[in-house]
Amino acid sequence: MLNELLITPGNSINIKRIIWLRLIVLVGEVIAVWMTTSYLHIELPLFPISVVLSVIFIVSIASLIRLRILWPVSNNELFLQLVIDVIALTFLLYYCGGSTNPFAPLFLLPLVLTAATLAGWYAWLMVALTISCYSLLLFFYIPFPETHSMHGEGFRLHVVGMWLGFIFSALLIAGFTARMAITVQRQNKKIADLREKHLKHEHVLALGTLAAGAAHELGTPLSTMAILLKDLTPDMPLTESKLNTLKNQVDRCKTILGSISAASGEIRAESGRISKLDDYLFNLLERWHRTREDITVQSDFKGSQPAPSIVVDQTLDQALLNILNNAADASPDNIEVEGHWSDKELILIVSDRGHGLSPELEEKAGETIMSTKQDGMGLGLFLTYTTLERLGGEVRIYNREGGGVKCQINLPLSTIRLSK
Repeated sequence: MLNELLITPGNSINIKRIIWLRLIVLVGEVIAVWMTTSYLHIELPLFPISVVLSVIFIVSIASLIRLRILWPVSNNELFLQLVIDVIALTFLLYYCGGSTNPFAPLFLLPLVLTAATLAGWYAWLMVALTISCYSLLLFFYIPFPETHSMHGEGFRLHVVGMWLGFIFSALLIAGFTARMAITVQRQNKKIADLREKHLKHEHVLALGTLAAGAAHELGTPLSTMAILLKDLTPDMPLTESKLNTLKNQVDRCKTILGSISAASGEIRAESGRISKLDDYLFNLLERWHRTREDITVQSDFKGSQPAPSIVVDQTLDQALLNILNNAADASPDNIEVEGHWSDKELILIVSDRGHGLSPELEEKAGETIMSTKQDGMGLGLFLTYTTLERLGGEVRIYNREGGGVKCQINLPLSTIRLSK
């Protein structure tokens, strides 16, 4: 548990950025030393400064090599890199005028990086370290030769003012980032909670779609059994033909329930299957027609070849099966299924020659739970709308010329297409 707290996945990226930033600053420091000695003619202890700059370069290269090792970068290691920068800057300033150097406020840079990449007590440790180093440079440093002697007490007050300004800035940065980190953590927790709720809603939607599909598929065998049982009387024995029909319908119910149970297991595993789009449409229609053998259906599928590969699950199956079952219930003798696709979109149209929709149903179809059948709940159509909208699709249901209903589905393939 402690190791999980000390290791953050983004530390490798952060430490790489810090190393490259260090190298950029190193180049700037070399240029500053060269200009100070060549153009301002100020004598500096070049040997110790060169040693410090060389150590910074070697540490940076070694750190880049270390990142090639497949070993996680802990928060402590990232903090150590920033501590190295503070110590190196302290030594450079010691040899270059200490707190009187105009680059002394550069101590804010590692402090800001610590506050941005590491939360909590790391920022306050860096505040303590940078303030301590800056404070030591007020008293211990090698001054520039005859540079500030004319300033006297006024310049001393200026240096102390810079030091106090640094302390104020350091405390403000650390305090602000600490509060901001708490806010970000709370927001991340809310986002995680919302994501979890969304997944639960997705699961409920999938199960609801399966339940609606089961209701449609079980309706036919149960109706057949109800008709046979209604005709039975004590004086009329059960013939072998009727008994076989009842057994077949019971077996069909078991098969439907078994497929629903297996599909719910797929949902729990969040799995799907890969199929070519044309194969998927042909197989889905064939599987549906086997359960509704009394239905007359005409199909026409065409589109770009080779057809796109898609990843589908049981929820999409049930959404489309609900449309087919509704059409079959409305018009058993005349069902037309058209499918057209491109590389980007699938357009599926299911048409029937039933009684059509009332103006109220045509206007509110899919928005609320309502049914066109007297004994229907309307849940199947509502869940179909919800499932396809979740996939970025659009469903339109409208009356067709000559009687009946057309249901057009526009589904972008980007949400279900197999990533290459």
